[in-house]
Amino acid sequence: MNCRKLPSEPRRIFPAAKAPSQQPSHILVVDVTSPSWANTCSVLSEALENVLCLACGLAGPCRVPLLSLYVVQPQQECLLPFTQVRENFARIQACISELRSLPAEGCFPQGGNGVLQAVQDGLQQFKQYSRHTAAGGSTNNSVEITILTSQPSRDMVKQLEKKLQDVDLVSLRRIQVIEVVKRDFLEPEDVEQCVPAEEPSSDVAILGMDIEVQTVEDNVISLEMLFKTWLHDHGTEREQLHLLLPSGSFGHAAAPKNTIMCLKCDLQERLLDPALLLGTADGTGRAADASSPWHMAAWPSTALHKLRVLKALKSEGVCESVLYGPPFIIKPTSCWQLDWDELETNQHSFHALCHSLLKRKWMLLARHEPQNIGPNWNVVVYPYYVIVPSDSASLLVKAVAIRELLLPSAFPALLAEHPERVRGPIESALNNLEVEVAYNPLHLKSNLYKYLKSSLYKPPHRQQPQPREQRPERHQPRQPQSRAKAAVAPLLMAPSSLQTRPAAAARRGSCEGSLLPKEYEEFLQ
Repeated sequence: MNCRKLPSEPRRIFPAAKAPSQQPSHILVVDVTSPSWANTCSVLSEALENVLCLACGLAGPCRVPLLSLYVVQPQQECLLPFTQVRENFARIQACISELRSLPAEGCFPQGGNGVLQAVQDGLQQFKQYSRHTAAGGSTNNSVEITILTSQPSRDMVKQLEKKLQDVDLVSLRRIQVIEVVKRDFLEPEDVEQCVPAEEPSSDVAILGMDIEVQTVEDNVISLEMLFKTWLHDHGTEREQLHLLLPSGSFGHAAAPKNTIMCLKCDLQERLLDPALLLGTADGTGRAADASSPWHMAAWPSTALHKLRVLKALKSEGVCESVLYGPPFIIKPTSCWQLDWDELETNQHSFHALCHSLLKRKWMLLARHEPQNIGPNWNVVVYPYYVIVPSDSASLLVKAVAIRELLLPSAFPALLAEHPERVRGPIESALNNLEVEVAYNPLHLKSNLYKYLKSSLYKPPHRQQPQPREQRPERHQPRQPQSRAKAAVAPLLMAPSSLQTRPAAAARRGSCEGSLLPKEYEEFLQ
């Protein structure tokens, strides 16, 4: 997947402040006039369904709050109006089934402005939805638009520039134009490297914002990775982590010991925590307790974390058995509230730290500082973390065991020699194994998607008729009635003749087909 951002003029509209962990809504516009739609349809539907079942099955704050889906064929059609993703997986599945049933290639002519109409209609519907929900106390004031098309992405950007200049874009956070290209399917080891990468460009973006232009191969893995970016926290209102280092000095005089250097960073999940997915015995996931001293999560980014670096560690001196918990990626922050000079200096300092750690083959031991200490905190518990460098401009952070958590373990020394009758079969078994140069998680599947889909699917509830003795009684005020009406009532409630022969009675006439005695008929009249 190749990605490039078109540089824009200075932003005229800053994103509105949002509540912690509140994610943007999404409008997905699918251009089905592609000549290769027959193949793209199946892989797109599978990738979208896979990611949305993850979004529905994750505990904690909803990562994809609202979704709307448009198709262009060549006129725009809304298959899914704005719908809350959580608790609506059955409706989403029905929409994806309808997407799969669209005619194959060659049925729709290319061209037209259906994509632009879909974008305009989606923005208008989101504006109306936001106004309606704001009256009820709910706030969701930002939306992202993703356009999947086979048209050249540059042409699509020019059309957007021309048509959307007079449209109210206050709530629009980002537009992605995804050009789906038909190439040979990537091998799994190649797909793992398909991450968005910025490329310089001289084009000027429009509307005071960046329009992301990407190319994606039409296979399930590439499209799945594209949609999984929705699960990340893209909030840029504030940095998420302060990495505190002892301040150094280039001069002969050493800096005071109490001075520190602060690198402002963002946290990002490397993988989803399985504990947050539907998988327990009762079919529910449980979010981690944010108040726990052992909890440092990139999702949701409700608080500013501080890691104080205490010492350096030799890379070969850290045992894997004392590392635990989900890993997180540390990157230099992209917080828009910082000025450009501070952002640039912070980014260069972060890159210099990564380079120096790699050169020295060091890791960093850091202590997680308490977020807020109140009067009721008699004892402060300090978790510790190991920060590991990588070849990229990012750091890996993992929790490391401390004295109180460590259990005694015996590690007996290896025997210098083994009997041939034992060593031979072991060597033969190992020789029969296939050897991989590196581990790639894309090679392994666990049927998690199938499990989540079956767990989340809730068929429409059909109310079964209840036996008469189990039907709830109707509590209505009793009306006084005469003896004649009381005598007629049991006959009117009779379940057999009056319910089985009304049509025949109507054909023969009311008197001839009547099953009531004549005196009761006169009374009713």
